[in-house]
Amino acid sequence: MRTHLKPTLLLAYPVVLSQLGHVLVGVCDSAMVGQTGTLPLDAVSIGSGATTLLMVLGLGISMGAVPRVAAADGRGDTAALGRLLVGAVWLNTLVGVALAGLSQLLPLALPHLGQEPAVVALAAPFVRVVGLSLLPLMVFQGFREWAEGLGLTRQAMWLSILGNVINALLCYALIFGHFGAPALGLMGAAWATVAARVVMAALMASFVLQAEALRERRPADPAAWLRPGADELRGQLGLGLPIGLQMMCEMGAFGFAGLMMGWLSVGALAAHQVALNVASVTYMAATGISTAATIRVGRLRGSGDAAGARQAGFAAYWLAFGFMGTMGALLVGLRFIIPPLYSSDPLVLAQASTLLLVAAAFQVSDGLQVVGLGALRGLHDVRVPSLVALLAYWVLALPLGYWLAFRQGLAGPGVWLGLLVGLTLVAGLLMLRFRALSQPKSGATGMATDAEAFSAAEIIAALRQPAA
Repeated sequence: MRTHLKPTLLLAYPVVLSQLGHVLVGVCDSAMVGQTGTLPLDAVSIGSGATTLLMVLGLGISMGAVPRVAAADGRGDTAALGRLLVGAVWLNTLVGVALAGLSQLLPLALPHLGQEPAVVALAAPFVRVVGLSLLPLMVFQGFREWAEGLGLTRQAMWLSILGNVINALLCYALIFGHFGAPALGLMGAAWATVAARVVMAALMASFVLQAEALRERRPADPAAWLRPGADELRGQLGLGLPIGLQMMCEMGAFGFAGLMMGWLSVGALAAHQVALNVASVTYMAATGISTAATIRVGRLRGSGDAAGARQAGFAAYWLAFGFMGTMGALLVGLRFIIPPLYSSDPLVLAQASTLLLVAAAFQVSDGLQVVGLGALRGLHDVRVPSLVALLAYWVLALPLGYWLAFRQGLAGPGVWLGLLVGLTLVAGLLMLRFRALSQPKSGATGMATDAEAFSAAEIIAALRQPAA
């Protein structure tokens, strides 16, 4: 398995930085807006939570391209790669239009979430503007996920870094009125996000469509761009939609936890936003290792190397364990240093430092569950993991968090302890499932051709089998 650590790491670290690009947009917004007051910070929390639900649905759908591209690349099927590129760009663009449209309806729901009216009034226009950025973000994802399926992860990394630099500069200018720009406060952060994502989409498309190294893998006939194949669209949607729903289940759980924090107090909600921003940074880093696992497992599976695919998946598990364990230790040490970067309110600082302790405790569980999802995607196994996430977060974690917070008097830490239990359960179940499904079938050269073909009885039987 050691032979898989280095190639997995080389694939993972650019994706880590690229994935951090998505979440650092929100971190930058929260950190700068937080300097203008607690109410604007709360508005960013509510607004970001609402738009992030749509964003992760789109990101999940876009991820359906990665295992299919990796498998086609493993087979050396360049014709299929061209069709997959057209299908990925078309599907992601259509999804982006739909998500941007849905985002304009979100402000209608905000007054019914039990939050302070002043917070809702600030959050509504923020949501409408940030929602527009979902279209260029999905165009970016269409080109990016195809390239990453080929193992080309550094280009998206550099573009994400550039996008964050642009976002940070525009936030600084538009929030506070520097460089001759108007001081728009909270709305300055929203418009900065739109501009940065438009630039990222344009540059990623330019790379994929013009890079000489990709010429043979792009469609040979330009007219192919006008005829997206129905099989490609259905194939990506069939894999991507369950991924998106699973991501929505998890992100929605944290979003609903934010609502419960808002029921406690304005200060508790602001503390939740601070801790969630920090935890999101480490989580998105772990998703980089998860994407590398999808690429490696999918490519080796496509080439018929079942044993290699299994070893690559467990190598990713070890990388996530080491990285997230280190992050947990850092959060413990920095729990009093990080919150002042977001707010100067003593009540917010005290609560945020406590929540960061809980966040430190679930770092390893969070990393292992997201890598488990990535490794299983490489096996085209997406539906059962989505069901596991739905039950663990919404049937166990959130009710438990509510009971601890409001019935046992633990307040904010009780909400987060419920999330800790849910994440740990998901991590354990997905590890057992990957161990079972990645075992080469007896008497065959490879593993099951499609994990989704397993019936419920076969899945239960597989989970009971000892490790190979």
